This record gives sequence, structure tokens and C-alpha cells, in this order.
Amino acid sequence: MASRPSAGRFGRRLGAALLVVVTALSSGCTAEDAAPKNEKVELSVFWWGGDRRAELTKQALEVYTQRYPDVTFKFTYQGNAGYFDRLSTEAAAGNAPDIFQIDDNYLTEYAQREILLDLTEYVRADVLDLRKLPTGLAQSSQVTGRTVAAAAAENTPGLIYNKSLLDRLDLPEPEIGMSYQDYLEWAERITERSDGKTFGTMDPSADYKALWLWLRSQDKELYRGRQVGFTESDLTRWFELWAEARERGAAPPASVIQPANSGDVTKQLVTSGKAATSFVWSNQLSELQKLTKDKLRVVSYPGNPAAQWARASLYWAAFRGTRHPDTVVHVIDFLVNDAKAGEILGTERGLSANLDVRRSVEASLTDESMKQSVAFETTMTERFGPAPVPPPKGHATIKQLLIQAAENVQFGKASPRSAAASFISQANAALTS
Repeated sequence: MASRPSAGRFGRRLGAALLVVVTALSSGCTAEDAAPKNEKVELSVFWWGGDRRAELTKQALEVYTQRYPDVTFKFTYQGNAGYFDRLSTEAAAGNAPDIFQIDDNYLTEYAQREILLDLTEYVRADVLDLRKLPTGLAQSSQVTGRTVAAAAAENTPGLIYNKSLLDRLDLPEPEIGMSYQDYLEWAERITERSDGKTFGTMDPSADYKALWLWLRSQDKELYRGRQVGFTESDLTRWFELWAEARERGAAPPASVIQPANSGDVTKQLVTSGKAATSFVWSNQLSELQKLTKDKLRVVSYPGNPAAQWARASLYWAAFRGTRHPDTVVHVIDFLVNDAKAGEILGTERGLSANLDVRRSVEASLTDESMKQSVAFETTMTERFGPAPVPPPKGHATIKQLLIQAAENVQFGKASPRSAAASFISQANAALTS
């Protein structure tokens, strides 16, 4: 990882970097014009993920080194658990990696803590070119008007359902734009026709993205500044909706639901055969399909599809204290926009953020589930609503508080209203602390 710079040296480097960018703006500099020249640089890169992600990321960056031999990389990766603890510790010591992976759980917090390199002027100069990204996806990396990261890939929530089961039961597939009432009636029919062997739907009351889309279909948001953007009454209705689904037999009992509440792909009910659907991310279709012999498909969550948006599954960001800001930005631009890098990275982090790269990757896909994920996202692109601002600091805590509140209702430890009241109080306290 980079050594800690002194305040004076950091200020001189930042000033020099800004001068380069201002010059680029006035001269119409492109990303290729900003390519590293005649300077040997080793950049540290840090991300979370499994061995497959590591293999593909290394391959992509090796292509960069082949083109620019003076730039080499030091790779570090680990599982998601403890990733941000490690990153925060290293950033506090001024020793953060030059380039790192981040998501919307921490984007706002890290921007406010001045850990992230401000990329705004690089974007204005097209040194970091975001023009081929969907507008909402490009805007999703902005915090208080500043671009602080670049989307590594795109995804959106997806309702994964068991098509083979529906064929066996002679029942129709769910459709984009189904109302929640129609969806739950459909789910109830699955439970009845399967003689209770498979419940019609997972209960997503603990899933923040399901709650968020349900709120957006009513012109509300999950957040309003540094407070939740909905009322105790709203959350009570959400919990009551799924309590009724459980009572009607459309959704399973709490003991069946709980293992899937964490979002762990391996514990989703659509693959265990305990429910016909799971509320997950659309790009997880391929991973889920590997866990069952039945054919799975994907559709949007119930409700108005305009509630969904083009979401950055992950971002690439840079450390504000990096010694090589221009080179770092050039590498990020390569990861986002280069066709060869996109071909290598595929859909492992989600769909390519760059639309031209995405079309190229789509044409090369052989995995049928990946093809379906891409086709679904393409279908949804024209239906997407505007992207909300990135979640505020404390978002990760809010997600856990929602799971806790929903499980209290699921297990009968609290009424929908009392659980909602407790959540609102704890959530607003967490967001303002």
C-alpha cells in the first residue's frame, strides 16, 4: 500500500494534479492523451470477492500493463467480511490502496471523510469518460455534486422465479408491472397447487431494496437527507403486507424465511425448493441457476417498474492521498471503458457500465443465465426511473436494523406497528450520529 504523504507534499501533488486537469480541460485532452508516459509506477489495487473475481481482475490489469509497461500493480483481495474495516484503518493511517472497490453502503461516508479522490474535473475533461454510461449510472457516483467514483458495473433488483415449477403446476409466469395484490394472489395459487410443498413467494420484508422499490412506487424514498424518507405508518403497512402473505400461505413461516434474510445466495428459497421466488439482484441469476436443476428466470420486483433504476453494483474509487492521481484515473477509465477489459471482466461484477462494452460482452456470452440477465436489464433500461442519490452514511447499519425489525414481526416478537416505531427511532439516530 502507498506510504503516508506529509501534508505539504500532499498539497503540492494535489495542486499539480489539478493543474494537469485544468490544462486538460482547456486543451480538450482525452483519456489516451492522459496515458502514463516515461514514469515507472506501481499501483496498489484492493477489492473484495472470490477467486474468480480475482483471476479476472488480474487478467484485465495485466492487459493494461502490456500496453503501458511502466505501470505495474500490487493486488490484494479478500472476502467481504472485514473488508471495510481494513480499508478504513489503512485510510486513517494515510496508507490506503491507490485504487479500491467500494459500494453504495460506504460511498457517501468515505466521500465525506475525504478518503476518496475527487474525480469531478477529470470527468469534465473526459479524462475519465462517463459519456457511454446510462445517465443515472453516471450520476450515481456523485456525492454533493462531486464525482467520487466510477461505476464498475450495473445491476438492478430481480425477482428470480422457478419456471420449471410453474410449468409443472400449469401456472403462468410473473410479469413486469404486476401489482403486489396480483402477485400475492398468484403466489397463493402456487402454494395451493403444490399442496403446500412449495410456497409461492419469499417474504422480503427484511430486504431493504424490496422496501425501497415499494416506497418509490408510492413516490417516496428510503432516505431523505440524513433521515429515513418514510413514516412509521408506511413501514407498518409494509410489515402488515407480508404478515398477511404468511397468514394466507403465500409466503413461508419465519423459520423457513430467516436463513435467506441475509441475502446469502446459497440460502435462497428459490433454489432450495421452499419458495417459487427469491428477491435478489438480477445478475445473481447465473449463480443461483448453478444451485438447482430447475430452470430459473428473472423479472422485475412487483409494482411499478419505474421504481427501479440503473444501479452501480460496485464502484472503482481512488485514494485521495495517492502519489499518482493521473495514472490512477487513467486505470479506472480503462477498467470502465476498455473493450478488452470488459470482455475479460464479463458479468462477474454485474453488467458492463459502458453501454458499448456491454453490447460487445453480450455478443460473446455463452452462459444462458447470463444472457437472460443481460436481456432483462436491457428490457428494463427503457423503464427505469431516475436514480436516487447514494445512501447516506449509516446505510449498512440501516440494512441490519431492518432485518432485525422484520424478523421480530416474522417470529411474533413484535407487532408491525411496534417494530416500525422502534426501527424509525433507531434508524434516524444511526443516521444522525
